[in-house]
Amino acid sequence: MQHKFSLGLAFGLMASLIMTSSSVSAQKSATDDIAKYREMIADGNPSELYEAAGKDLWKKPAGPKNATLEKCDLGLGPGVVKGAAAQLPRYFKDTNKVQDLESRLMTCMQVLQGRDPQEMIDAPFQKGPKKDMEAIVAYVVTLSKGDKIKVSTNYPKEKEMYELGKRAFFYQGGPMDFSCASCHAENGKRIRLQDLPNLTEQKGAAMGWGYWPAYRVSSGQFWTMQQRLNDCYRQQRFPFPIYGSDVTIALTMYMSKTANGGTVETPGLKR
Repeated sequence: MQHKFSLGLAFGLMASLIMTSSSVSAQKSATDDIAKYREMIADGNPSELYEAAGKDLWKKPAGPKNATLEKCDLGLGPGVVKGAAAQLPRYFKDTNKVQDLESRLMTCMQVLQGRDPQEMIDAPFQKGPKKDMEAIVAYVVTLSKGDKIKVSTNYPKEKEMYELGKRAFFYQGGPMDFSCASCHAENGKRIRLQDLPNLTEQKGAAMGWGYWPAYRVSSGQFWTMQQRLNDCYRQQRFPFPIYGSDVTIALTMYMSKTANGGTVETPGLKR
């Protein structure tokens, strides 16, 4: 009887090991296939279509003032776009705020073109004013591609925003008792076949932050970082954050500062 039990236990353990090995092999194979697919379409990233549309919108007169965005100051001086996204979020003296790319673009639209920011805030993603915003973001971030991420915390408000972002990242709540850290604070984690970067370390943060905004193959859409964060809140079953709100900018400040020294690879390609 004991011999049969030992034999059965051995077979059970062997079967378990085989199944685990097969599962790991399947995951590795699928991950490799996804990587190959991304490599295949990298030269024809659909984000290029958004970038081209954004370039036109940047130079197109719009709003009550019938003005372009060509004098927009993204932190490196009025009209300087190249390299600007690599240093955002940052503190702006004219607004006395730390702003990310999208909130800063809203300021430029308001000041230069006379547009009401509330229309942008209230619009759904991928529609209306936000559709234009997504294209402009694609244009701006592409002009930082290959640059090193260089986000400052020299100003007191930048330090405050970084600390707020760190607290928000680790804050647990909602019906699932989730936080950003639940998925993005350990190495080797994944959801189904999706690798989850550890955003608390420089390497993982650079892999995460450095590839967003991105074109999402699964939805066939270009997503800005604000939309990505909005979807994270949805997955955590939290109330959706207000577009361009302090908590979203704080989270981007925490991620981008942690990613300093990494390379801007946006627009990326994501599942």
